[in-house]
Order: sequence, then structure tokens, then C-alpha cells
Amino acid sequence: MKDHTQTASLFQRLLPGLLLVALSILTPPAVAESDASAPTLEVFRSPDCSCCHRWIEHLRDNGFEVRDNKRSDLAVIKQQLGVPKQLASCHTAKVGNYVIEGHVPANDIRRLLDQRPAVSGLSVPNMPIGSPGMEMGTRRDAYDVLTFDSAGNLDHFNHYPAR
Repeated sequence: MKDHTQTASLFQRLLPGLLLVALSILTPPAVAESDASAPTLEVFRSPDCSCCHRWIEHLRDNGFEVRDNKRSDLAVIKQQLGVPKQLASCHTAKVGNYVIEGHVPANDIRRLLDQRPAVSGLSVPNMPIGSPGMEMGTRRDAYDVLTFDSAGNLDHFNHYPAR
């Protein structure tokens, strides 16, 4: 009977430590979780553009990590990344294998990353008032978020009505 009592007592003393070891092995690190939920955008913009800075803040406010590159050779970058000329805006970004051109809302970028369509990227052409970074009070012009591919094909991705 004494051996059973000693074994039970030893087990009771070791159990909390064993549980901690098991939990640490089975629980993924918090860093991996935050990395997965915070994609990084590499943004290329003119050093003098305030609306680009506001768009970057919109992205950060919505959980994205941003590397802000102030450049004077934006036309070259847009060409290298395959942005169609008719879609060119004031800033260009790269996230994963996708290009983001202009004031694309963060929720559309997340949807792109979740759905992974076979496109080159998203664009909001023409810097519409009310798009992220282009706010003017409560005014919002209607605008579309478009997809584009390497062949220059465009398609509708989302629509924001005027208000």
C-alpha cells in the first residue's frame, strides 16, 4: 500500500510541470499568430504625397504592416510591377505576389489575400474622394476596385457607391 501512496504523491507533484510542458509544445507561439494576421505591404510613393501617407495609416489601422519607401522613380516601379498605364495612381504597393495600385481599401486587400484569385493585383484608379487616404469629411464619390492581370485584362472586384 505504501508504494501506491508514494507513486500517487510523486505523480501529483509532477503533474503541474508535465501539463506546462505539454501546453508549451502544443501551443503555437504568439509571434506566428500575429505574423499570419498582419501581412506586410511594401509601399512605393512620392516623398511629398500626403494622401499616400494617410492611405498607409489606413492600412496600419486595419492590421497591416507597412514598409514605406519614398521614391522618385515611381513610373519605373509601376512598369516593373506590370501596372497598366490607365490604372496608374499616386502610389504602388506589393503584398505577397500581388500589386496594389492607388487607394485600395484594406478590406479589399484582405479579401484578395484570402481568395487568391489568378490576377496581378488590385487598383483604384483616379484617386476618388472618399477612398482611404482621400477623405473629405463625409463626402464619397462612387468608385470601383478593379483587378488586372499581366495581359492587361481588367475586371470588377468591388464597388463603393457615392454618399
